[in-house]
Amino acid sequence: MKHKTFFWFFFPAAIALISFKVFPITSVIVQSVHAPHQQVLVEVKICDAFGCAATTKVDRSATEELRREMPLGRYNGAAVFADRNHLAIEEVGSAWKSQTSFADFRAKVFNLPFYRALAFTLTYTIVVTPFALILGFSVAVAVNAIPRFFRGAMIFASLLPMIVTPLVGALLLAWMIDSRGILGNTLQYLLDDPDLSIRASTPLTWVMLMVYGIWSSTPFAFVIYYAGLQTVPHDTLEAAMIDGANRWERIRYIVLPHLMPLTVFMVLIKIMDNFRVFEPIISFEAAAHAQSLSYYIFTDLDPDSGLLSSAAATSILTILGVLVLLSPALVQTWKTFGKGQA
Repeated sequence: MKHKTFFWFFFPAAIALISFKVFPITSVIVQSVHAPHQQVLVEVKICDAFGCAATTKVDRSATEELRREMPLGRYNGAAVFADRNHLAIEEVGSAWKSQTSFADFRAKVFNLPFYRALAFTLTYTIVVTPFALILGFSVAVAVNAIPRFFRGAMIFASLLPMIVTPLVGALLLAWMIDSRGILGNTLQYLLDDPDLSIRASTPLTWVMLMVYGIWSSTPFAFVIYYAGLQTVPHDTLEAAMIDGANRWERIRYIVLPHLMPLTVFMVLIKIMDNFRVFEPIISFEAAAHAQSLSYYIFTDLDPDSGLLSSAAATSILTILGVLVLLSPALVQTWKTFGKGQA
């Protein structure tokens, strides 16, 4: 392809990338190093029949004028990142110095809002991502093995979680795990605890959210793996069968290596998707027991000042967290690409 042809081919994508990715991220970085203006205080005298007394009050007009002149707020450097609502450098250091055990240190750190949200986000991502991929691959292998006559119905059933709107699916599961719902009532019966409530338990709430995450993520993995199974060389599979390889050996030594590029691709996609978990927490009204980084960004917005400094700082930390989690898969992709070029 000629350079000029490539330029005009890539130009629209470059414009979209700069408009919808580079500029917004740059704006977030700029806002993250600014803090809201402090209110302008003036000293006034209040006099009554008993005399005069000096006091201070907020000069609203001066404060509004300051906000109009400097809409981004006052430059604050990295102070927003280090405060108690984010990395809490001072609080973490104090907890480390005063710790009596690692469990005591962990309890103090995870009591901080940012680390509490980070703990749930990481747990959700680490649990949901592999289980969704494993379950999606298992369903794809099973559907691919059944007679063609039944595949249409099985594919439709497997894609149902993807067809149902995420909010509707979350609400259905929320009603089912309610104490009056079929799952909640069954759990009370099995554990012989009529007062058991999933919504009132932090561990059960986490499990419920992760089960929903696996259920809603599995169809995506199923579709990708099922499409990939259609590209597995039949000659290689037949040769393996002639050599006496059983079903598990064919999957392990032929199918899985063939689908490894797809697996790396899905790991990248699902890590990014799961790390921004937000909708289930809203749908299940689970914020009292589980808060993700995305939910923390949502609640971090300051509608009064109209500034996004705190939410912007949390967004930057979230982006960095995603990059850290993606780094192993990116390194593996780079190695694979390098071998291919060699």
